[in-house]
Amino acid sequence: MLTKRILNTDRVRKIMGGFSFIPHRFLTDGFLASLDQQEILLYLFLILAGDRHGLSCYSYDASCTFLQINLDEYIAARDGLIGKDLIDFDGRIFQVLDLPSRPVIKSKLSDDEDPTVVAQIIRQSLRYADQRRALP
Repeated sequence: MLTKRILNTDRVRKIMGGFSFIPHRFLTDGFLASLDQQEILLYLFLILAGDRHGLSCYSYDASCTFLQINLDEYIAARDGLIGKDLIDFDGRIFQVLDLPSRPVIKSKLSDDEDPTVVAQIIRQSLRYADQRRALP
């Protein structure tokens, strides 16, 4: 196992002023992997912008400007984070929520594009063809 050591003792991070944190299980439990790039960007922004309760109230204009994304990307990321139970939003105020027990994984593909669904249909078709061949 790798033994870690401080590389630069003059630049060790300290909590000063504002307070932001991301639980380690955000990475280890698959939450990070469940997000697309815009969702990651917005989530990190909301963590940085939030107070100790995870509350922030940046407008969509300011958020889009900071993140260098357009309104459609912002709305998709916001809705994605809400759907994955990571944030709440009342139209003015955001709240970064305590992580749920496990990540919500949602397919972005429709059923006819989702490789899992397509593979399942192909397997069913092959089984059906095998069954028909087995008939006298």
